[in-house]
Amino acid sequence: MAGELVSRNDLRMSDADRERVVERLRAAVGEGRLTLDEFEQRLDAVLTARTFGEVEPYVADLPAVPVPKEHVQVRATSSGVKRRGQWVVPRQLSVFNKSSSVTLDFTEAVLAHRVVHIELDCHRGSTTLVLPPGATVTTDEVEMVRSSVSVRKVPVADLPGATGVHFVVRGKQKSSSLLVRHQRRFWRWRW
Repeated sequence: MAGELVSRNDLRMSDADRERVVERLRAAVGEGRLTLDEFEQRLDAVLTARTFGEVEPYVADLPAVPVPKEHVQVRATSSGVKRRGQWVVPRQLSVFNKSSSVTLDFTEAVLAHRVVHIELDCHRGSTTLVLPPGATVTTDEVEMVRSSVSVRKVPVADLPGATGVHFVVRGKQKSSSLLVRHQRRFWRWRW
């Protein structure tokens, strides 16, 4: 078999590959593309699949999911930047914030990675991270100079039963503020 090209369909899937397919199926249910019965049938097959080829029939009729980039930079100078709604989150985000307001809302974002690294370089600005339900965060590696960090009711990764995506925030804050929170809800309004 040495020297032979192997088709992607013949490649074995990892647990992370299966989890990405399961997330794609969950998204299809949320969009009304699949019923719960269809989801359960496909879920059983995906979880027992060994290769990409075995999974293909269960996602062939669903729209393709955009492939997330590994690294994206968000730059703001004397302005306001908001990322919200459905956007694809890379494995690593670098936020350069100079006298600006940056809000990154992950509640409806496509999160393909179990760990998201956020590198901050903030001077005289504010950064707000709105995390999805079940997400955890670590902010211990943020260097603070005349700055503040507020983490509101977001669990840390060390808690038993913590599931979902983990956000690792590090970098520098100079005369800046960092707020990490979950989405606020009141009756039908969300912000």
